[in-house]
Amino acid sequence: MADSRDDPRIFLLNPDLRGVLPLDSFHVPRRLRRTIRQDAFEIRVDTAFVDVVRACAEPGPDREDTWINERIADLYVTLHARGDAHSIEAWRGERLVGGLYGVALGGAFFGESMYAHERDASKVALAHLVARLIVGGFLLLDTQFITDHLRQFGATEISRDQYQAMLASARTTEADFYSLDSVAGAAGASGSVSGTAVSEILQFRAQTS
Repeated sequence: MADSRDDPRIFLLNPDLRGVLPLDSFHVPRRLRRTIRQDAFEIRVDTAFVDVVRACAEPGPDREDTWINERIADLYVTLHARGDAHSIEAWRGERLVGGLYGVALGGAFFGESMYAHERDASKVALAHLVARLIVGGFLLLDTQFITDHLRQFGATEISRDQYQAMLASARTTEADFYSLDSVAGAAGASGSVSGTAVSEILQFRAQTS
């Protein structure tokens, strides 16, 4: 992290309590579930990674500054070029209106940041991410910290020791970030994964966990 987007320094954090979003108990509010099933946004994967990172680094209505400086942004772009970092993007036609990005390592996914220029855009992207991680065999979705935005989806805090144990198991797990793209019946009219498929994956997981 950086203290601000204009601070060239970066530092690492290892907090006593770690934010995680359990994949087996991801909660989708009823109104958002309808938005997902209606395919209000076209969700694309890894088609505008740099744009998503840059948008996440920009100040917004609820944040005067961010922790993503130029050095951090460049590092994530390098990870993306190596196939280790990914973006989930919400599109309205040909306009990018929200999304998130993070890093995959074995069966762990580290969610780094998200943003929205339209209501629910980042929330829909998050639901698509969780469905993708479930189908791909991931075990851990690390959010680093807990916010009110994430808490509504079931995010929780665990101790450092609990996190280290989960991370050790997830790192040695083989997972595939792109498995969802080949699931029968998952593709919508545009070829991207449909909201109906995502909703069914999340509902099935909740019922069987």
